[in-house]
Amino acid sequence: MVPLSAQIRKNGTFVHMKFIFLIAAFNAFFFTALLFQKKPRALHDNILIFWLTYLGAYIGVYAFYSHELFTHFQLLSISLLSLLMLHGPFLYYYILTLVSDKIQINSKDFVHLIPFVLFNIYLILSSLSPEISEKLNIEKLALVNNPPLLFLVFLILTAFSGTIYFLLTFKLFKRLDINIFNNFSNSANIDLNWLRKLVLLFGVVWTALISITVIHHIFQMFSMVFCTDGLFLSLSVFVILIGYFGLKQRVIFTTEDIIVSDDITKVQAKYSGSRINDSEALQYSEKLNSHMNLSRPYLNPDLTLPQLATEIGISTHLLSQVINEHFKLNFFDFINQYRVEAFKEKIVNSKYGNYSILGIALECGFNSKSAFNRIFKKYTGLTPSQYKESIR
Repeated sequence: MVPLSAQIRKNGTFVHMKFIFLIAAFNAFFFTALLFQKKPRALHDNILIFWLTYLGAYIGVYAFYSHELFTHFQLLSISLLSLLMLHGPFLYYYILTLVSDKIQINSKDFVHLIPFVLFNIYLILSSLSPEISEKLNIEKLALVNNPPLLFLVFLILTAFSGTIYFLLTFKLFKRLDINIFNNFSNSANIDLNWLRKLVLLFGVVWTALISITVIHHIFQMFSMVFCTDGLFLSLSVFVILIGYFGLKQRVIFTTEDIIVSDDITKVQAKYSGSRINDSEALQYSEKLNSHMNLSRPYLNPDLTLPQLATEIGISTHLLSQVINEHFKLNFFDFINQYRVEAFKEKIVNSKYGNYSILGIALECGFNSKSAFNRIFKKYTGLTPSQYKESIR
């Protein structure tokens, strides 16, 4: 028999957890309401709306009925856990729409929902057979005699779906880095560092909780409620962070002219239908050099590939081709090398004698100290302070 004091502590802990879950559910619906008012709304905003609605309802139901479900309604509790298979696809497509030029969801995108649908069809069919349904018990999985193999497969897919999709999202971040280098002259506010850190943190927490669940089933340590409470607690924190930052997230790639690709070979493939000969390449490169030296567009910290192409009067793809093939650089490096040279000129100019190093950097088109330090050392091998000392 459980001592009264221990039971009180247990009930008190549950009440506090329930309170946290309800706050998270409220925040999910609150951020959803704010996103509905966001004008204009991009595809990633609409995905986030559905995602937060799903998470808000999911966490809310768990807050009210979780312990009763796991105690009295095994199939329903398993179906509730199967909803975790939706979290990974939502995360994946939210990031995909941010790092690419995807403007709509296609029918083939729903293939990611197939494991979830099949799992629940299996649960419905199993409920028609008492002999099978009585073996579907996640709380006493290790003690059940011969649990159905297909049931174990679906549980494994549910457990590791999160980890699999976290790994897939990191491949999307690699695509984002390439897209930034192809189209932008700085990465401030578009590198999605907030989302990278959130995905990494949640991926570690998810994997840790899955490990605890496995330990629970093998060694009968902890409890299933402890595992699920921990998972939903992490989801609650995730909801608040993704809602707050997602509400402020702007569109990164907005036009068809922007080169968007996850592989440089794909970018080059786009040029195959519009090759230019050496004399044309030389003509365009001279025109580009002249514009860079006379108009100094690199002083604009927000300069993008389409903006520069418009100023010169050529297409975005043609400009990208000239920079990639003639100068052997991507757009990001091409622009920032001019900014570095501008800094070198200004730091020895008495006109800027009273300027700080950062002040001069900002005059040259850089928009942050960290970006300037990183880029300057990449090109010179020295920090800005070391370079300043070396020229005295």
